[in-house]
Amino acid sequence: MTIETVVPESGRSAYRNFHFSQGVKSGGFLVCSGQIGTNPDHSVPSSAEEEFKNAWKAVGVVLAEAGVGFEDIIEYTSFHVDLSKHIRTFMKVRDEVLHEPWPAWTAIGISELAVTGARVEIRVIARLR
Repeated sequence: MTIETVVPESGRSAYRNFHFSQGVKSGGFLVCSGQIGTNPDHSVPSSAEEEFKNAWKAVGVVLAEAGVGFEDIIEYTSFHVDLSKHIRTFMKVRDEVLHEPWPAWTAIGISELAVTGARVEIRVIARLR
């Protein structure tokens, strides 16, 4: 089984400096690394809603680089700091990009993420066409 990395322009420094791909194509699937919703300057938005929109936008960049879209997501995992505080806002934003048939979803509450102050990280698996 072959493995092909997916590294959008926005992820090239992370690929070089931290040695990970934002996505990997293999076996008919795209597996995406977790995406955090920072601003272009790498700061965390003050609004949870804006951060969640940024995170889904970052997921969309990886999907597009691989030649697929949100409709190709078959499973996603979201990692949340203060899960119960933000889950309704997260689901509202999620419903702006995902639609039926709904992918499988696991939401996990955690104490912190790699970026200080971040509230969510989204990891997806999508089918390749």
